[in-house]
Amino acid sequence: MSELRFDGRVAIITGAGRNLGRAYALLLASRGALVVVNDIGVGISDTDGVADAPLTNPAIDVVAEITAAGGEAVVDTHSITGPDLDAGAGIVQTALDTYGRVDIVINNAGVVRQAPVPELSDEFCRAMTDTHMLGTMNVARAAWPHMAAQGYGRIVNVSSGAGLIGFPGMTMYGGVKLGVVGLSRAMAVEGRGSGILVNVVAPQASVRGSDFGPMKWTPALAEWLSPEQISGLVAFLAHESCTTTGELFNVGGGLIARVVLAAAEGVQERPMTPEAVAAHWDEIMNQPVREAPAGRAIGRKMMQGYQP
Repeated sequence: MSELRFDGRVAIITGAGRNLGRAYALLLASRGALVVVNDIGVGISDTDGVADAPLTNPAIDVVAEITAAGGEAVVDTHSITGPDLDAGAGIVQTALDTYGRVDIVINNAGVVRQAPVPELSDEFCRAMTDTHMLGTMNVARAAWPHMAAQGYGRIVNVSSGAGLIGFPGMTMYGGVKLGVVGLSRAMAVEGRGSGILVNVVAPQASVRGSDFGPMKWTPALAEWLSPEQISGLVAFLAHESCTTTGELFNVGGGLIARVVLAAAEGVQERPMTPEAVAAHWDEIMNQPVREAPAGRAIGRKMMQGYQP
């Protein structure tokens, strides 16, 4: 198979200064993409600021690495969040001012914070809803009109296994990451008529010296679950040859698995009293499931016999 190239395509990658975002930027640039490397330049911890210990924005290093290898990229330091609808627009404007168009958006930026449920303050929760949910929407909606006008666009949003499985201490993070899936599925439906395809990845990676579930961080684990084992899927979903939209993929360690929302056939009884639920509970819990696009059929079944 010939190499999948991105020559002439303009890609925005948020949170691209380190780790997963950096891997996406380097791969797309090596295949000819013109890359907007977005990062606001915080410390290695998501909650670190730059006031006490000023840092060089890591996006500068990524752009230098790309250009040294013969690629083209530009640094962008705009935030994906903000108090108004202009958040995200600055990033897109950088792409337009530098390269004249935008073809690809990879919504990678976000914060990771952990705390038990009783300790979830409003500020704690907003930090995650603002970056993962609103941040994803802010950049997508700023790029959308330009993609629609050219009849072409690829958006790859980033979810997490924390939203699919659930982990102690990550209730809010898991919630917003699963919310990204809902955003993406609706975007995919809306984008079909405009040539805008939207998919989601849930990366499984060991970065920043972090443990991976019950496994303690080691260099061998970091290599096995490296960002490079994820960037290939992200690049394919961002490529013009990919015609898939509205899908979710779990990816990591060399494995890619399509993830589906699923529903069983269901049990129907009227009136559905608590006693009727209890009587049918084993059947409800043990029926085989089928893919969620069958949801419309389930909806029709639910309304069988309904007389308005």
